[in-house]
Amino acid sequence: MTVTATSTPPPAAPQLSGGSGKGGRTRLSFPVILLLAAGALLALSTIRWIGTTLDLIPDAEAGNWWALTASGQITAALSMAVPIGLAGLGGLWAERAGVVNIGLEGMMILGTFFGAWAGWQTDPWLGVLAGVLGGMFGGLLHALATVTFGVDHIISGIAINILALGVTTYFAKLWFNSGEAAAKGGSPKQSPPADEITTVTVPGLSDWLNSIEIDKEGQRRFFVSDVAGFLGGLVTNLSLLTIVAVLLFVMTFVVLWKTSFGLRLRSCGENPIAAESLGVNVYKYKYIAVIVSGGMAGLGGAFLSLVTSHIYNEGQTGGRGYIGLAAMIFGNWRPGGLAMGAGLFGYADALQLRNGGSTVHVMLLLLVLVLLAIAGWKAYRKSWIQAGASAVIAVGVLLWFLSTDTVPVEFVAATPYVVTLLVLSLSAQRLRMPKADGMRYRKGQGK
Repeated sequence: MTVTATSTPPPAAPQLSGGSGKGGRTRLSFPVILLLAAGALLALSTIRWIGTTLDLIPDAEAGNWWALTASGQITAALSMAVPIGLAGLGGLWAERAGVVNIGLEGMMILGTFFGAWAGWQTDPWLGVLAGVLGGMFGGLLHALATVTFGVDHIISGIAINILALGVTTYFAKLWFNSGEAAAKGGSPKQSPPADEITTVTVPGLSDWLNSIEIDKEGQRRFFVSDVAGFLGGLVTNLSLLTIVAVLLFVMTFVVLWKTSFGLRLRSCGENPIAAESLGVNVYKYKYIAVIVSGGMAGLGGAFLSLVTSHIYNEGQTGGRGYIGLAAMIFGNWRPGGLAMGAGLFGYADALQLRNGGSTVHVMLLLLVLVLLAIAGWKAYRKSWIQAGASAVIAVGVLLWFLSTDTVPVEFVAATPYVVTLLVLSLSAQRLRMPKADGMRYRKGQGK
């Protein structure tokens, strides 16, 4: 077919994000992620060595320093990271299709409630399924409001959060406060306990790593013991649902980046008009993405009520839906970066839950090193104002560290949220969201 000079050109093909071409950012490959993890372990090992060798806090127990990389700390961090990562994974599915999902927190709440409700009555795995379905219902409501009726995505997400909290509060009083549920420990604010989901430990490997972490003389070695503690925490008392979560990260990467389905879905988040011109049913793909998003968040909620605590508690999510959204942004809307962000936030969460103010106080020294590194990098880039500000803050934090033995309880509880703010502020310049994320779309609007 001959195209004349006066013909109207078709809409531009969608330019999908995530590349590393000219003007782009280099993607985090698996070797790079491993290198970053090794660097983080080396930093923690160095801090521990400095603290114990120089006796920076004479009255503090040595265990406060070792808790940074102990296998128990890593196991707890992984348990805290899974619900955050699943919520972030839900956000990734929705936003790659162009729908902002602020309602992740509400979908997690639905997952915690319905997961615990079905789990204590039947089987914990049926509880997992019920939690996923509860989250998917929240996702369906969000898709109906944003995709079909064109409601602002932020308003719809906030409404989902409020609705989920109200619904679960009402049904908790109705279902858990009477009859058999009350006899088994239920109350208006919590469910009866559910059975545990099976945990696994890699036989042989776990014991071998534990023997490396702490030798026969009860001593720990620089970096070697830290690596052994880190790896040992990943293969000891691992919930089967954690393995499912890891597989979901792999599945998400394969589906969204290695299949034609994923290409069409991501095109809806980049340029839905161009995708429509190529025959993509944009509405269908947005619905699928947001419902899957809700299911992922619901699974994260079910993990909290069936693995972390075995019961539903009012306020159990504790803002993890929002932290998951922050982890997704930190990961630049990609599964690998999201996993790193969830691990970081989960580590901070586990640190304050397991060890309290003394160990969080130790982390101030790590913050000093990070700030000094930022100052050096900014000075190298001739950003003198940022370099000076980072150096001044580093000196202030160091003085705080040297003049105290612990940190206030309020700061300990806020540690995960402080880490969230710091990470997002440091990574803001490299972020690249899908171009049509949050935009209203109407079929045929490009004609």
